This record gives sequence, C-alpha cells and structure tokens, in this order.
Amino acid sequence: MAEAAPPPGALYIGKTVHERRAPFLHRFSYRLGSVLLDLDRLSAAGRLSRFFSVEKFNLYSFEPRDHGPRDGSDLSLWARALLSEHGIALSEEDTIELLSAPRVLGYQFNPLSIYFASGADGRLKGVIYQVHNTFGDSHCYVAKAQDGALQTHDADKVFHVSPFFDRAGRYEFTLREPDERFHLTIFKQREDGPDFLATMAMKREALSTPRLLHLFLTQPFSSLKTILAIHWEALRLWIKGAVYHSRDASHPEASQAHTVSRTERPGFGVGPN
Repeated sequence: MAEAAPPPGALYIGKTVHERRAPFLHRFSYRLGSVLLDLDRLSAAGRLSRFFSVEKFNLYSFEPRDHGPRDGSDLSLWARALLSEHGIALSEEDTIELLSAPRVLGYQFNPLSIYFASGADGRLKGVIYQVHNTFGDSHCYVAKAQDGALQTHDADKVFHVSPFFDRAGRYEFTLREPDERFHLTIFKQREDGPDFLATMAMKREALSTPRLLHLFLTQPFSSLKTILAIHWEALRLWIKGAVYHSRDASHPEASQAHTVSRTERPGFGVGPN
C-alpha cells in the first residue's frame, strides 16, 4: 500500500529570542505562530480549516504576494528558478515548502520566510532564507543542503535589516528541518566579535480549526504584535544610545549562503537547543 501523502499545511507554535551583544547587551523575546505550506498544494491547504484561507480574507490567511518576488506569481516556480540559478537543480517530483507567519485578520509582517526544497525521498536539497525589513525591502540567501537534519550555512550580510545595525559582518544560520519540532539559530559575527543572536523554537501542530482558534485566543493579532514589538525595542535601543544607520536599499536580490561542516564550523557558532 502506498504511503499517504503528508498534509499540505501544518502549524508551528513557539517562541523567538533576539539578543544584541555589542556594544551593550539587549535581549527580548515573544511568542509566535507560523504555517508550513506545500507551495504546489496551496488550494488543498486552504481547505484544512474554516479559519485559514489562501488568497482570501480570513482569521488566518496566506497571500503569495507577501513572499518571493511579491507580485502574486507562482511561488513554487519562483523558488525553483532561484535555486537553479544557484546550482540546485530540482525535478518536477520535488517539493517546495514555505515556513512563514500567516496574515492575521488581513495584516501581515514576516521578518523571515524559509523555503525548503526536498526530493521525492524526503531528503533536503536546498534552502532559501528570505529576510524582510520594516521598510518593505527583502533579500534572499540561497544555500545548498547538507547531509543530515542539521543544516549550517554562513553568508555575508548584504541587506539593511535594522537601523541600529550596519551591514558589516557575517551570518551563520543553523536549523533543523521542520518535523515535529523546528529550531533555528542566527548568529552574526563581525571582525571585532559577535554582536547578534536570534533563536526560534517551535512545535508542530495540525493546521486545524481548534488549533487556530487556540492560537488566536492565546496570541491574538500576533503579526501586529510583532511589528509593534520591533518598534518598541528600537525605541529602547535608541534610549540606550545605539547608533542609527540610515536605510541603504542598494543590495542584490539574492546571494549565496555557503555550507559549513561540523568540523569547519567557527567556534562562535551556537546550535539550537
């Protein structure tokens, strides 16, 4: 008997922590909820719950125009083309999944979207980290997958994210593929030492009506809370004396992230807990 196909969508609930380490320590955390969607089965994902829709207003919803090239075009085709441009070839049988924050009552802000390209055997082939800032800009870091569930990639920072950080330094992304749990660590290193750490830890739930209602009751207006938290923490940083860096929108649309083996991994890296 053929193995049943996995559901076209899942819910991930957990917490993120951000920690600035230089020139002073500043730390904050907040709860979050994300959806993992098979980009080739979005219509089916939109039928999983009466409170989740694709390209329609709902309590929770997903809009393709919030992601990728942000023009409403087919995200699976866009991701496949971008991966191919960076030397990661996929077949028609391979899958593209996107982990991102959904819209809540039509409002959406998503600091990071992650695309996972997997073969028919379930083996991960490539990852796209799409970073968004509050100015409406985005940038993609594209990485070839390593063997094993734990992935570590590093890339030069080329994108203006926060006005209280310049574009110097390198990121190290460490993640475990989304399964029953999902973990991500982003560590940034400058020549004079590490200055930023972000972690995300979430648990998989069914993308169902009861779970979505529970998420809304426990984390109402989560997307709005995210953007408010970002601006509140920016105010706190300004009060502490953080240097303000004007927005610099001059960056490529995508850049390469390189795999880092466990033996080559820099000593400053921090793995997910």
